[in-house]
Amino acid sequence: MKHLKRFAACCAAAVCCAAMLLLATGCQQQQESYTPPEATPTVSKPVIAQEGVLRVGVNANNAPLAGQPSSSTKIVGIDVDMAAALADQLGLKLEVVDVSTDAAGALTSGKVDVVMGVNKSDSPSFWTSDTYLPTAVALFAQSSNSTVPANSASTKIAAQVSSNSAWAVTNEFDNSTITTTEDLKSAFSALESGKVQYVAADAVVGSYVSNNAGMDVHMVALMQQASGYCVGVLDGNTQLKQAVSNALSAMNSNGVSSVIQKKWLGTTMDLSNIKLTAGASDDKDDMSDVLNSANAAIGTLTGNTGSTTKTDSDSKTGESSSDSSSADSNSSSSTSDSSASNGSVTTASN
Repeated sequence: MKHLKRFAACCAAAVCCAAMLLLATGCQQQQESYTPPEATPTVSKPVIAQEGVLRVGVNANNAPLAGQPSSSTKIVGIDVDMAAALADQLGLKLEVVDVSTDAAGALTSGKVDVVMGVNKSDSPSFWTSDTYLPTAVALFAQSSNSTVPANSASTKIAAQVSSNSAWAVTNEFDNSTITTTEDLKSAFSALESGKVQYVAADAVVGSYVSNNAGMDVHMVALMQQASGYCVGVLDGNTQLKQAVSNALSAMNSNGVSSVIQKKWLGTTMDLSNIKLTAGASDDKDDMSDVLNSANAAIGTLTGNTGSTTKTDSDSKTGESSSDSSSADSNSSSSTSDSSASNGSVTTASN
């Protein structure tokens, strides 16, 4: 009988050991990291210059599209995240190149395969995709129920001094209407305190600055027909043009573009239902001519006669750039280790 009990105890111990071994094995298997399968590239040489890599040009001095926080060597922003998503969609690794304002030169010289942040209203010399981020000179108010302002003495609008938005206000409204501020954040502070009823700013830059400042504001009117930012490709590169178009369509359909916009702007940028002011042009090219004239005048006053391709110079004074460090720059879709000097590049894995 003792032998039988001893045998039963040994069997029970063996079963326990086996169970513990299976449990340990299961835990070990659960701890193993998952490695996603390598994506199959949809384009290759000579459609792109470097096998397996999409080289994307951005303007690193144009936050929130692309900028470099003072505490980091990374270029971050909406365009960087969109470039990473675009590369992923094409099954390629990403290389970000700071091309400053010379997008056309970077494409023509073969420095990059595509460029981001191209404003469609500038009528560039290369092919541009459909817009992935709409923009326009917009009027912001504290209440979403605010009416579109009329040109009267009671209307008060703040705008950053020497910006295209300020120029648009003085072009449509009486001079007594506008209150100029040194930076865009101060304009929104004037709105919050009740000193003005509206702030005029580029829709993207204004949304970015107000969101980072934690201000609850709403776009209530556009002072021009909406344009937007696009991807640029050399016109002769038919296969890459089609690949970019397909990839952007997929990114819009699967919600990636919306996620990126919400990350940086706090909202999805939809201007389709926002009313126009009475003086807004029916032809966006007319307003573009006005804003280009504004840029030329600003350049003459400041001695800057270089390229003026921005829709709104609100971002040129750095208030939006300085805030870029407050956004999440550790996202997997913004991993472009790069310095701000022209021509610096980084390669990020898929």
